Amino acid sequence: MNQLRKEITLLSGIGQLSTTLLGTGLFMIPAIAAGIAGELSLWAWLLLFVAICPIALTFAQLGKRYPNAGGTAYFVRQAFNPRLERSVAWLFVSVIPVGVPAAIALAAGFLQQLLPDGLNNFLLAQLITVVLLIGVNLMGAKSSGQLQTVIAISIFALVGAFLWRGEVGTADLTMPVLTSDSIWPIGAALGVMFWCFVGIEAFAHMGEEFKNPQRDFPIAIIVGCFVAGATYWATSVVILKFHAYGSVEFDSASIPFLSEQLFGPSFKLLVSVVGFSACFASVNLYTQSLSRMVWAQAREYKPAGKMAKVSARGVPINATLGVGAVLAISCVFGELSGLNLEFFLKLANSIFVLVYLMAMLAAFKLLQGASKWLAALSLVLCTFVFICLGWSMLYALTIFGLLMLQGKKHNRKAVNL
Repeated sequence: MNQLRKEITLLSGIGQLSTTLLGTGLFMIPAIAAGIAGELSLWAWLLLFVAICPIALTFAQLGKRYPNAGGTAYFVRQAFNPRLERSVAWLFVSVIPVGVPAAIALAAGFLQQLLPDGLNNFLLAQLITVVLLIGVNLMGAKSSGQLQTVIAISIFALVGAFLWRGEVGTADLTMPVLTSDSIWPIGAALGVMFWCFVGIEAFAHMGEEFKNPQRDFPIAIIVGCFVAGATYWATSVVILKFHAYGSVEFDSASIPFLSEQLFGPSFKLLVSVVGFSACFASVNLYTQSLSRMVWAQAREYKPAGKMAKVSARGVPINATLGVGAVLAISCVFGELSGLNLEFFLKLANSIFVLVYLMAMLAAFKLLQGASKWLAALSLVLCTFVFICLGWSMLYALTIFGLLMLQGKKHNRKAVNL
């Protein structure tokens, strides 16, 4: 039978979500946000965390009531119709060419420091990362969750070491004064910072594999978001104190810079290991969720097709290999294009925020009582963040519009037949 195994426990669920939310974001977003808003980025982090809480709680309610590998697309189907479901499903998959290669590139940057001279090539490091991702995914959700829990502990230890060695005190924790001029830089920073909390919608695809989704899935989301939010804020405090921001080099190298400043060059190897592990963990869950999205669509519409096949370990094997192939091609394109990291992040964020918007819209229709009004608040907050994205939101709207048109043509053909 083509069914996924229920192997995810509460602890491994928290480990998977927290490492996914921290992963690549921790090694680039605090420095990028500080470059945009300076010390005001501390306020931006607090505002983002306040905004993400109702969104996370709404996802928790949806995942508790509708645990399915289809994630947001499945929620949309329950609330609206299959045509909109397919559009949202492929909208999520469309993040592969713009979002995932940026994350893999960051992971490869750390891996490159660990490779011998003969293999010290950036594109090769990216392709090795893709192969490792596919290998871990094919092992199954249980093994993947255990690995990510270990990685989560190492990330917390690294940030804790920075706080201790950096002698962060009360003065460093003082929030800057807000003025009328603070609104624009905080809003601009939020547009980039939302990347740090994309992962909740990907985690929704794992609900079907929880041993006890009704109890553990909501707790994993809430605890994972809280842990990630506190870690981001603490990291930003250290980056601001040591001025590890303000240049393109710092966008992806603020953490290595801090490690060298606080611990010396000998600490560089350890940071490279932790950095690669953290970025790998983040991309790992996205690889899982993307393959499960493809598998869920195949199970729904082509149950006898190759993409609906599940391995003996309960893994959608062909969907996973297909996603891996697309990732490899996207990495090659990303390397040849020469476009910078922030450009790809903004495009990817626009897709993620639109997916969140659709999830909150579905929640408003599906949920009842207080949960319904919580979904309404989340919908308003997602709309605000979407506006903060500026020009990049047009990318997501264009992709979504094309998918809807394609879905309309598909429906017409089905009727004619």
